[in-house]
Amino acid sequence: MNVVSRGEFGKVAVLFGGRSAEREVSLSSGSRVLEALLRQGVDAHAFDPAERSLDELGRFDRAFIALHGRHGEDGTIQGVLELMGIPYTGSGVMASALGMDKWRTKLLWRAAGVAVPDYVMLAAESDFARVEAELGLPLFVKPACEGSSIGITKVSRPGELASAYAAAARYDSLVIAERAILGGEYTVAILGEQALPMIKIEPASDFYDYQAKYLRDDTAYLCPCGLPESREQQLRRQALEAFRILGGRGWGRVDLLLDVPTDEGPAAAYFLEVNTSPGMTDHSLVPMAARAAGLTYDELVLQVLALATLG
Repeated sequence: MNVVSRGEFGKVAVLFGGRSAEREVSLSSGSRVLEALLRQGVDAHAFDPAERSLDELGRFDRAFIALHGRHGEDGTIQGVLELMGIPYTGSGVMASALGMDKWRTKLLWRAAGVAVPDYVMLAAESDFARVEAELGLPLFVKPACEGSSIGITKVSRPGELASAYAAAARYDSLVIAERAILGGEYTVAILGEQALPMIKIEPASDFYDYQAKYLRDDTAYLCPCGLPESREQQLRRQALEAFRILGGRGWGRVDLLLDVPTDEGPAAAYFLEVNTSPGMTDHSLVPMAARAAGLTYDELVLQVLALATLG
């Protein structure tokens, strides 16, 4: 990929922090991105929307979005940058909004023929016992519009669904109960038109929760992922197509699950969600996949910035 010369980037705002529940993760991502750009001679500056007026973005020529969660990953900041005419990294308004909303992502993917885990939307008046019986146990309960596993509960025993719903509903009025797929968790990083090498995630804890993602050092990340090459290539193509179905562009990450293998053929794949503003911390997955593809962290950051656009 031909990277734009550093001088052509102009003055770059690295947006990180924000007001979402993922602020701390964003601060970590953004500070590392900023350091990488400065190391490479880019005129980059920190910009925390929680502490500065968005009017000040008018001073910049380009924006690297390292915000996670609401108001940074859901199309809102993308809309601001569109109105101001400032090219920005990652997906546009529609794809960002869809990617942040796990329910509407599932609706769109199912309509397009992409396999997703069986799920039920919950409400306070739901028949929780019926949902447990319908989906089977274990199952996962999650807020539809949060990331970083915030508000997620694994329900393993009958009668636990009601409290899991209450925990998720603290973060979002839309709450999903989703059948557990137990054959392995994988992720595919997207960079431009390329799906990078897959990573298999093996948490030491019960599931890949916030602690396992950001704080624990015993989560295993396997790259190569251990799948046969032909199967990995197939899943990488499917992940890229799933990303495109939502309108994704620039860069992102697609998470998927494999079912338990059977004697009838390869384990079925179920697509879980899209991340349109992936983490860039020292525990993050896109830098790992880029490294496996031969890109350093600094090269990755520069390529993502070079893909900044409008529309």
